[in-house]
Amino acid sequence: MRHKERDISPRKIEIARQFLFELDKHLTELKTGQVEKSIELNEIAERLFIVPNHMSDTVREVLGKSPCEIYENKLVEIAKDMLENSNKPVNEIARTLDYDPSNFTKFFKSYAGLTPSKYRKSKTEHFTI
Repeated sequence: MRHKERDISPRKIEIARQFLFELDKHLTELKTGQVEKSIELNEIAERLFIVPNHMSDTVREVLGKSPCEIYENKLVEIAKDMLENSNKPVNEIARTLDYDPSNFTKFFKSYAGLTPSKYRKSKTEHFTI
């Protein structure tokens, strides 16, 4: 975490830790097919027994990024891992991560600079003999 211990209360640090725990737990469940729908950030706030705005402000203060930015960055990392380490079609990866395939392609490209297919190809080209 990027916070300065003396500047941020222990409660805020705990909220940020709980947010990351709940988010990581959910994303693991999504990736493994244990859940089919992405969680909304307000649902995470409910699990933490705080209002969404307080969670957002606290996460941004402690971690330096909004909950949405953190969520999207983690989704891209999971997508990259799935593209590199599985033979699942891009459409299936998109659906696993609760995206319509065309929206997933736009989302992924906006973060990674390449479409999912081009990203996968760029990673597999290095390993062919």
